[in-house]
Amino acid sequence: MVCAEVQQSRREKVMKIAGIDTYLVDLGGRNLCFVKVHTDEGIAGIGEAYSVGPDRATAEVVHYFADWLIGLDPLDIEGIWQRLYIGSRFPGGSVVNSALSGIDQALWDIKGKALHTPVYQLLGGKCRERIRVYQNPGGASPQEIAENALRLKERYGFTAFKTDPLPQRMQEMSWPSTLRQVEKKMAYLREALGDEVEIGLDPHARILEPAKAIELCNVLAPYRPLFVEEPLRPENVEAMAQVRAKSPVPIATGEMLYTKWEFRDLLRARAADIIQPDVCCCGGLTEIKKIAALAEAEYVTLAPHNPMGPVATAVNAQFAATCPNFLILEYHVDTEPPRRDLVREPYHIVNGYLELPTTPGLGIELNEEYCLKHPYKPWRRALPPTPDGSIPFI
Repeated sequence: MVCAEVQQSRREKVMKIAGIDTYLVDLGGRNLCFVKVHTDEGIAGIGEAYSVGPDRATAEVVHYFADWLIGLDPLDIEGIWQRLYIGSRFPGGSVVNSALSGIDQALWDIKGKALHTPVYQLLGGKCRERIRVYQNPGGASPQEIAENALRLKERYGFTAFKTDPLPQRMQEMSWPSTLRQVEKKMAYLREALGDEVEIGLDPHARILEPAKAIELCNVLAPYRPLFVEEPLRPENVEAMAQVRAKSPVPIATGEMLYTKWEFRDLLRARAADIIQPDVCCCGGLTEIKKIAALAEAEYVTLAPHNPMGPVATAVNAQFAATCPNFLILEYHVDTEPPRRDLVREPYHIVNGYLELPTTPGLGIELNEEYCLKHPYKPWRRALPPTPDGSIPFI
């Protein structure tokens, strides 16, 4: 009888999910989608879902999933992941997996807060003390890109940057002219930035033909890029493997892939030297750890895709601290407005590395007042013009 009463008392003390909120926040030209999971004990966790375009659809899926989760123990993260993924029956695409990812991140935040420890301790503990990051400096010309990069290097200590090697209006140029412009741009950037700064290159999946992608990589090789990201669209893994087999420079891809199963196919095909899962749409923190383990066994490193907000950066940093085959993290400076205004206190960059907080959970909190003052605005990706009126890859 006493034993039964003790068990009943323990059951009554189990924390339960009480509700889920979403915040669609206009950052100027694009929304960020934040997820907040509440519990009956007053502990709340935050996460960030990917902004794929139809952002209201992502928020609606989060609320649809919320009905499945009310009353469940938020510490049962793996079980909840399985419930959402398997319960959806059909493998999710960008919207469903983004919603799942945001919820998953928030649960890890809750667990860290409930157990009074940073999330990286729950993932096995640190294997590094700080997180190396890179940024796209922006700029319409090689000169402007170099000036912006040197200014960022001076202020924040960046040791790496990323840019697009292709001309902005390549659709209107011949392929030989395109390659000549690529070579001129890279020669200028390498000279301006020096050999101590690494340069990642992102053609942004704008090339269809493997032969052209291979030719591009050969042109880029003398400038020793950190990687060439998505020289092709990601749908055809065998074509990407063909490029990787003949490329003299490291090939990176993965931002548009979801779950361990799609990354398994990529790794089996030996189609990448570096993978770039996005924790906001690949399946969350639970899934990216599994993806990283698959890659580690294949001697493949991770440079996570991270174009979203400061919550996504916090999640990535907690993960990267525990990932042996982590290489570098994409980053946008979060200590300047408007990104600085999204959270109470962002992660800080020192000499090109993010400092890891020791606070429980993800170590970051939303500024909900700011989020509510900058509500959702529709947006879409621009399609550049082409001479024949066809739709180019973007």
